Amino acid sequence: MPLKDITDIDRLKKINAALVSRVERSMDQQGNAFSLFQTAISLENRVRRRTEELHSTLRRLEQSNIDLVAAKEIAEQANLSKTRFLAAASHDVLQPLNAAHLSVSALAEVQTSEEGRKLVHQVERSLETMEDLLRTLLDISKLDAGVVQPEIGDVSLETLFSSLRSDFQPMAAMKGLSLKFRPVNAVVRSDRTLLRRILQNILSNALRYTRSGGVLVGTRHRGDIIRIDVADTGCGIPNDQRDAVFEEFHRGTLSADAELAGGGLGLGLAIVRRMAGALGHPVTFSSRVGRGTIFHIDVPVGFGVPADTLAATADMDRPRGYGLFGTKVLLVENDAEVLKAMTFLLERWQCDVRAATSTDDALDMLGDTDWVPDIVIADQHLDGGDLGTATIAEVRDYLGRPVPALIVTADGSEPVARAARAAGIELMRKPLKPAQLRALLAHLLA
Repeated sequence: MPLKDITDIDRLKKINAALVSRVERSMDQQGNAFSLFQTAISLENRVRRRTEELHSTLRRLEQSNIDLVAAKEIAEQANLSKTRFLAAASHDVLQPLNAAHLSVSALAEVQTSEEGRKLVHQVERSLETMEDLLRTLLDISKLDAGVVQPEIGDVSLETLFSSLRSDFQPMAAMKGLSLKFRPVNAVVRSDRTLLRRILQNILSNALRYTRSGGVLVGTRHRGDIIRIDVADTGCGIPNDQRDAVFEEFHRGTLSADAELAGGGLGLGLAIVRRMAGALGHPVTFSSRVGRGTIFHIDVPVGFGVPADTLAATADMDRPRGYGLFGTKVLLVENDAEVLKAMTFLLERWQCDVRAATSTDDALDMLGDTDWVPDIVIADQHLDGGDLGTATIAEVRDYLGRPVPALIVTADGSEPVARAARAAGIELMRKPLKPAQLRALLAHLLA
């Protein structure tokens, strides 16, 4: 074959190879483009599915949020309903409990045997325990429901400490313990009633779990904060119980004599935590097993002298003498059992009692011009929707003078307390402690 033909064949082979290579590259590019197209479609489908899933999830979340809001509202309403129920139930329960207190007190005065007095004392202790439990459960319910609104003002610590010393000194003396309050000339910003309850519960626990030594209450200034310390020489709190002590119905290990004297309900520090939270007063403690415990309450410094200092001091200095012989008492009470028990008790104190169940009944009692009451004792909620504060106001208006008066009620609400204060009427909560009632009557008549 001629050389020229061989050269042409080689050239054609090269041209063909180049063309084949170009075609293959073109096909590869088309294949890659198609693959990319398929990938893009696949990604678009996945994005669409994910978007739909996301929208579906968002719709479910929105519905869940709506359901949660509704459930929260239902729970809050249920909590408030529970509080209202407990308040109403406790009022109904406190009425017969008050009658029982009064009857037992009258029974104690007619006992002549040691065995009889011992049995009466046991009944009194049981009634006091029941009363403490009811009041504490109601307090916890109110605090959890957020219906307790603190009334913040200036509180004199010296006045508060003096009141607590008067309350707890007999308990400490009975156990052979020392109870000391360091003098303090300080005023704090707090709710006087709630702060007192906090210190009451801590002191009660300190004395209950202390067998020897005693309890010391003092203060320390820390800038614009006053730290109240309650230190005891009791059994101490183990590290594994540091959080549990603030839980409901948690009780530490009581000694045998403390058990016999009556252990606590395990609710004192649970109340302390809730009340301190409502006030914004941090409560902490340090403790060593076998050495004792110190509770710390941090309270803001006050601005001046509290308005209720003189009134509170007067409460603490009330005379304990009685002198009720011949006292004319207008008693207004619509609960038959309480009326009977209160009348019997007052008559045992040599009082001249006239009883009524409503405002009209009370005014009818005043028709006898030879009988003018020295004092009026009234329940707040009377027959026919009458209120004790209004009844006392009408009695005073009829007599033309501000006769001393006392509201005795199981209604622990603040509006009742405000109404009594505004009218210059003393207030006592049911169930009554007869000794306190007697002392208050003597003070009002002095």
